[in-house]
Amino acid sequence: MADKKGYPDFQDHLKTLDGRGLLQKIDEPINKDTEMHPLVRWQFRGGIQEPDRKAFLFNNITCSRGKSYQLPVAVGALSSNKEIYSIGIGAPIEDIGKVWSRAIANPIKPIEVTCAPCQDVVIEGSELEGEGKGLDWLPIPISTPGFDCAPYFTATGCISKDPDTGTQNMGTYRAGLKSSTRMALRMSARSGGAEGHQHWRKYRERGEKMPMAITLGGPPAVCYCAPQKLRMGVDEIAVAGGLVGAPINVVRGKTVDLLIPAEAEVVVEGYVDPEFVEPEAPFGESHGHIALEGYNNIFEITAITHRKNAVLASIISQVTPSESSVIKRVAYEPIWYDHLANGLGIKGLKRVSMHEPLTNIRRVLFLVFDRGVPTTEIWRALYGASTVNASVGKYIIAVNEDIDPDNGDAIFWALAYRSNPALDVQILPHRDQGHGPKSDVRMGREDATMLIDATLKSDMPPIALPKKEYMESAKALWEKLGLPPLKPESPWHGYSLGDWNSEWDEMAKRAADGEYMENGRRSAQYRRSDVAPNTSVRDAPGGPFGDE
Repeated sequence: MADKKGYPDFQDHLKTLDGRGLLQKIDEPINKDTEMHPLVRWQFRGGIQEPDRKAFLFNNITCSRGKSYQLPVAVGALSSNKEIYSIGIGAPIEDIGKVWSRAIANPIKPIEVTCAPCQDVVIEGSELEGEGKGLDWLPIPISTPGFDCAPYFTATGCISKDPDTGTQNMGTYRAGLKSSTRMALRMSARSGGAEGHQHWRKYRERGEKMPMAITLGGPPAVCYCAPQKLRMGVDEIAVAGGLVGAPINVVRGKTVDLLIPAEAEVVVEGYVDPEFVEPEAPFGESHGHIALEGYNNIFEITAITHRKNAVLASIISQVTPSESSVIKRVAYEPIWYDHLANGLGIKGLKRVSMHEPLTNIRRVLFLVFDRGVPTTEIWRALYGASTVNASVGKYIIAVNEDIDPDNGDAIFWALAYRSNPALDVQILPHRDQGHGPKSDVRMGREDATMLIDATLKSDMPPIALPKKEYMESAKALWEKLGLPPLKPESPWHGYSLGDWNSEWDEMAKRAADGEYMENGRRSAQYRRSDVAPNTSVRDAPGGPFGDE
């Protein structure tokens, strides 16, 4: 913790990651245009398990023009895995949902200061203009070499202000470099998209340029708030204060009348043109496809400020899993759970899980329930989950808690044996296509949502795997024999799904104890000639279970 603030800033965070063995420092020369993001990308596409991913700090940066850069760049430092996110937000992984719910319900207004680290160095006027100056001075990586048209800001906190209410908003919008003083800025214009775009529309109606400050790096709590979908009109910096339980220090911009996180690493100030737009992209988007060239806003910069020893933050996005999807997922899931469990009062809901690999958490949503929850309650949850955000929930599937939502085979298992397509599926038409590549005409201009109840509707026989105690004993034996390390996959042991009784349990115990002949003597007592093969003993009067 630094003095005069009740929260860690970005450099405090990097020190903690380093102390816990979660920061990979790279001192060799690395080309930001061709090597940096591809190198970090490998830990998301190279079979490295999520807990083993790390943050990267690049200290010796070059570019394809042979330039060297003063500022180091951190990639993956905000959320390469859940542990890094947990450190940044200052709460155990299992408590992240509670922390978010509390912060959203109890934001803490920021405190304005007059002297701030983010303004240790101020660059403006002619010092911004020309090659090697202004934006060209910053070591901004190319995220998707071979497809991207420019270096892009990715880990942005884009601050704008509603000209009518004065309330600030902070969103994560991509910004591509055009010159040393100009960027193209993409704020989603669709319904439910970027609040910054709504601000811009008001400035355009007034014929005024929209002031904006873009932060790159800062207190992790602030960085986590920027990409979240909070309610319109909510000040994200106040919610960040709620996350850490203390007010965030802010300072007024040097050339824009906006309040900026005082401990930000780098700040780019300027104005968004109210009239003109220009072509922006191609760029690799977080939905996993290349966003093709389209018209977007123009951002003319008026100042760059930064800390004396600033570290520039960049995030891995594009195809998921990625740092971008982890940042969103660990907060989105508890937000959806809070809406369903507390807002709608859904009973028996254990958790909400968003499918991450390749589908970018928005398209496939799982609701995990206790056994025995009434069907009406499950359908109330399915419909409720479809209304939270227009871009989330193309397929919403309810499963029981014995199904691992992160295991595709387990999901297919539930669909195969626990759902009837004629009874357990509903289609909701007229949905927005949401966040994703533009669909061609065969997909239509609208999308739809499929709701599936893949929970148990009645008792079923046990899972046909050895009981837990036998699998645990076998695992101990496996390890004693020095066999390859195991990675248990659910289900890894058998368990009852309700259709099982104590008599069968005793029979199984006798068999495991070597007393199977006793079971044979039992079955011999119930020989008969008046039933057909394959008849259940429960369907034959006078069988082992009497007239049940």
